[in-house]
Amino acid sequence: MDVRPRRHSPRFWKDPSWGSCSLGVFICVQCSGIHRNIPEIGMKVKSLSLSRWEDQEVEFMTENGNKLMKHKYEATVPVYYYRPTHKDCQVLREQWIRAKYERKEFTEEMRKWTYEEGTRDGMLMKRGRDNGQFLSRRFVLSENEGTLKYYIKFDAKEPKAVIKVDSINAAFQPEKIGNPNGLQITYLKDYSTRNIFLYHESGKEIVDWFNSIRAVQLNRLKVAFPVASDTELMPKLTRNFLKEGYMEKTGPRHTEGFKKRWFTLDHRRLMYFKDPLDAFAKGEAFLGHRDQGYSAQPGLPAGTHCNGAWQHGITIVTPERSFLFTCETETEQKDWLKHFNDVINIQMSPQEYSMEAQFRRKY
Repeated sequence: MDVRPRRHSPRFWKDPSWGSCSLGVFICVQCSGIHRNIPEIGMKVKSLSLSRWEDQEVEFMTENGNKLMKHKYEATVPVYYYRPTHKDCQVLREQWIRAKYERKEFTEEMRKWTYEEGTRDGMLMKRGRDNGQFLSRRFVLSENEGTLKYYIKFDAKEPKAVIKVDSINAAFQPEKIGNPNGLQITYLKDYSTRNIFLYHESGKEIVDWFNSIRAVQLNRLKVAFPVASDTELMPKLTRNFLKEGYMEKTGPRHTEGFKKRWFTLDHRRLMYFKDPLDAFAKGEAFLGHRDQGYSAQPGLPAGTHCNGAWQHGITIVTPERSFLFTCETETEQKDWLKHFNDVINIQMSPQEYSMEAQFRRKY
């Protein structure tokens, strides 16, 4: 019997080709595996085209559907809670599904979340800055202090680092870190970007940490900007990097040889590293607005000696200097340029003008 979605599909499901007869929702093939692993709901997950559907199952899907079930299971999702898309990693999608359907965290009956306790204390595996080994470290998140601290030992009196929550970005990086629950924390230390790489064996625990950080950030922003709406404040929470990958670059005199570096574009901050897991960036560039003298264009200036193997050039012009890069393929060159120009075409906020001034003083 033909079974096709008759109701609105959530924005994160790409081409829903499976259905949950237990819930009455249509899901994508990637998430069908997650649903099957949840005992309460996984017994009746069927392919829309390959499975045999009974009349009562079709009727159940027709009576329910994604729109109605979203109203039920997402009734009270906190505004800061990260809702994954089909582009996000497995742990985010799995914990979102489990939070909704297994733990029923967002139904009308359950309104108390661990993310909103204002503090969190626990052990996470942290990658050593110098030796690259992952060791257990104690982390303490405090909304009142506005900090995330970590300690070498559980009973240590003094923290190894005190990180301002307002400066934190957090993004899941399972492939880069080499763990399915890998989380990258990025923050500013003395106007330089510092990376720490974490994981926890429990997918729920690491996602709870992630959403707890977002909850603290939003609550503190509401205090700092009491008249701002949630829509205005949400972009200031943790965000995914716009793009990461390898390019080759030359030095500020444009006479040095091109060297392969790992680049991360975090909105207006373009950082480069010798290795993707380096703790500190070797250098950074700030991408301001086009009207302030910033531009990104294909190619390299005439006469540039390109000694590397990659020939697809990019020139970024800033008020202070030009940055020259090369990409391995034309496709990568076009993708980097699209992201650069998307950023350069966005008007700057007052906070970003302040950030630009800090960059000029440092670089």
